[in-house]
Amino acid sequence: MRRLTGKAKEETLIELQSASDSLNTDGPAVLTAFRINLHSDDSSGNGVNALCEGGPLPAHSETERLQPNRDTVFFRDGVRRIDFVLSYVDDKDERKQERRKEFEANLQKEGLELETEDKSESKDHKTYFLKIHAPWEVLATYADVLNIKVPFKDSDMQHGPDVHLDWLSCPFRLPDHIMHPQTDYFTYPFDKNKMDFFLINDKETFFPPSTRNRIVFYILARVPYYREGYKDREKTGIKRLLNNGTYTAAFPLHDCRYWKRARNAECESERFNLYKHWARFLCFYKEQPLNLIKKYYGEKIGIYFAWLGFYTEMLFFAAVMGVICFTYGALSYGNNKSSEEICDANIGGSILMCPLCDKKCPFWKLNSTCFSSWQSHLFDNEGTVFFAIFMGIWVTLFLEFWKRRQARLEYEWDLVDFEEEQQQLQIRPEFEIKCTNRRENKITKEMEPYLPVTSKCARFCFSGATVIFWISLIVACIIGVIAYRLAVYAAFASIIKDPMRKIQLVGRFITPQLATSVTASCINFVIIMILNFFYEKVAIWITDMEIPKTHLEYENRLTIKMFMFQFVNYYSSCFYVAFFKGKFVGYPGKYSYMFGNFTKLRNEECDPGGCLIELTTQLVIVMAGKQVWGNIQEALLPLMRNWWSSRKGRHNPENHYSRWEQDYVLLNFSQIGLFYEYLEMVIQFGFITLFVASFPLAPVLALFNNILEIRVDAWKFTTQFRRPVASKARNIGAWQEILNSVAILSVVTNAFIMAFTSDMIPRMVYLYAYSKDASMSGYINNSLSVYNISQIHPDNMPEENWHNSTTTCRYRDYRYPPGHERQYTHTMQFWHILAAKMAFIIIMEHVVFVVKFFVAWLIPDVPSDVKARIKRERYLIQEYLHKYEVERLKVQLSASFITEPRSETSLTPDKHEVVSECS
Repeated sequence: MRRLTGKAKEETLIELQSASDSLNTDGPAVLTAFRINLHSDDSSGNGVNALCEGGPLPAHSETERLQPNRDTVFFRDGVRRIDFVLSYVDDKDERKQERRKEFEANLQKEGLELETEDKSESKDHKTYFLKIHAPWEVLATYADVLNIKVPFKDSDMQHGPDVHLDWLSCPFRLPDHIMHPQTDYFTYPFDKNKMDFFLINDKETFFPPSTRNRIVFYILARVPYYREGYKDREKTGIKRLLNNGTYTAAFPLHDCRYWKRARNAECESERFNLYKHWARFLCFYKEQPLNLIKKYYGEKIGIYFAWLGFYTEMLFFAAVMGVICFTYGALSYGNNKSSEEICDANIGGSILMCPLCDKKCPFWKLNSTCFSSWQSHLFDNEGTVFFAIFMGIWVTLFLEFWKRRQARLEYEWDLVDFEEEQQQLQIRPEFEIKCTNRRENKITKEMEPYLPVTSKCARFCFSGATVIFWISLIVACIIGVIAYRLAVYAAFASIIKDPMRKIQLVGRFITPQLATSVTASCINFVIIMILNFFYEKVAIWITDMEIPKTHLEYENRLTIKMFMFQFVNYYSSCFYVAFFKGKFVGYPGKYSYMFGNFTKLRNEECDPGGCLIELTTQLVIVMAGKQVWGNIQEALLPLMRNWWSSRKGRHNPENHYSRWEQDYVLLNFSQIGLFYEYLEMVIQFGFITLFVASFPLAPVLALFNNILEIRVDAWKFTTQFRRPVASKARNIGAWQEILNSVAILSVVTNAFIMAFTSDMIPRMVYLYAYSKDASMSGYINNSLSVYNISQIHPDNMPEENWHNSTTTCRYRDYRYPPGHERQYTHTMQFWHILAAKMAFIIIMEHVVFVVKFFVAWLIPDVPSDVKARIKRERYLIQEYLHKYEVERLKVQLSASFITEPRSETSLTPDKHEVVSECS
């Protein structure tokens, strides 16, 4: 368990000590007096109230000249830490001024201390900065309310030694003070009435900055900005003030600069350490300092990077296996009998194929597809079946091992009992504001806001209708792309000349099918990006309209909506190519048409090399395009925006460019910022699992992308974004169930791809049932049916005159030849192949699912040593708490015995004194 320390001698890296011991000694007394005067109604005091209401705050004029270096995280007195910063531009709007006045007055009533930086001191001479400090009393009160766990005793738990080979792992390891920046402690939810139970050696450093900014944000989100006596529930919280322009930004501060270490020893920057050991791309081979990430950014962001790192590690094994399967396909290149027959001038060159479209497409020779048949063999071979089965098992191992890794992090980061607290305590301010109805909670017996069933149903119905509309819009766009494919195929066929008419060199490599597939995939990718842009805004709007109760519920609902949309948006084109294209074509005498015969859009046939190569093309374009575009967005856009925002201020000396101004020009990281990071990775996870049978190198692309993704995300968090408000999360939330669903679906899709998209099953049926010499010789001739050219309808014949002695053409199907009593109906071999395909699907699914469930049962979700530590820690906590209560009772009884002879009037102050000391 890596937990925060309350010891002064083991201060966290971002805690800045005061300039002298005298400041440390006098600081708390000054703060106490200042706090008392803030709450005092006596106008004849020392004038602090008057200063807070209209004039500058204490230490505004005297100490600012004594601190030339403004790159600090403290107030002007050098003692009080800046826990949050609000910025605004005074545009002479009286309504905004009134809101700020009431809001800041209410903040002071909550006990927060404020200090304003005048606009004349900012680089643009327009922006005011309101610095907020939470004193001990406020922190202690809200730590009690939020049940924040804090240390109460040194941990005596022995952690098992890491099992690793030093000489192998040494290049990948980081220094121990970076990997483990905190000491182990037993923790317990903070109780303001048991102050002496906790290890409070220094109140200023007891709560780390991440906890402090979390508490302050909790207050900011719930403090109203209406006048006293006039209540308007809508006028509450910093979020509304940001939306209506009263404030321009609200953020906690980074501790120090990231690009170089501070000269003075007072600022040991955790941000600098994160940049040096984590965010630089040259550290791509190093382990991630997860404990330092968690300590600086909070558990929620720490869990994300832990998951992303673990996913990338597991991708390495899938990538290695994918390379092996691809290498097998390349090495068996010369033993591909089917391609040899296609390329043979005496076999493929003598087979005349029927036109692939009406009017524009000519008859063509089979050997014109020589290159695409070799190309298809790279991915459509015996190794692909093994790889599809391997990936089904890999997915299970990944998810099960992640559960174990997650359970270990929950224990080490003290999140084991967090979920229930979050569900009950982290109610969204928007829910509290908009839900005016109240009812008693059956568990807590307290009145709480709720949303009536009628309103909830109406909102859900509207939300569901909106989601269905947008998904229908995607389907309509996909149908439009299919219509495009059908319409332009004939144009490409007329442009790319046939070998019989002295084909150009490029025509050997670019077939009409390939040209159509590539252009349609590119158009589909552009449509995907456009629809994503609009739907993101729609999804957030309808989720806000539903008014979820908790932040967790809000994120889960948004996650489901966005994933459903993205799933259809990204994968629908791949599903079309894999399972629909070339399956409903018909035959020369009776072709099938999209939307009926009147449209003249004949259903598309697969590439002569097979549908699998087209699925590979579609997958590579969409997956690689998404990754390239995503990296451009994530890396270049924040850099350009921040450069534009800060271009006027970098000429100032560093000691005049204040810490809050440096952070103000950075991009804001929203509360749902991690949602987009997870969504990007889960969509990628779908690509490498759902359709991996068509492209074994997909895990390799994902691996290289994720290595870059980790460092790009780390660089963004460290250098381009303001410091996020720390928040807790014990797991990856709804994404876990989505990953499980995708893993199950991937087994089904890969089985169907191998059965219906690949030519593997027809080849195996021919080899073992129809081959005369137990070889693949003659397979090509066997897989092509014959049709009488004279029976082709005039509407299907090429426009150009056809003069050839050949009376028949061939097409891909298993049908009886002309002249047979059952001509042009399916042969018995067709039904044998169909039965073999269904049997393969059933066998593969059952084998993989049995192995998956066995592995899931075999691997426990929580490691046994973690279970034992959790049980022992709970036992020790109860023991220590019992001893504390017994000792406290003894002290109270002793005090009662000593004061027994006194009168009741003298006893009352003593009891009050004891209680106040304990509180």
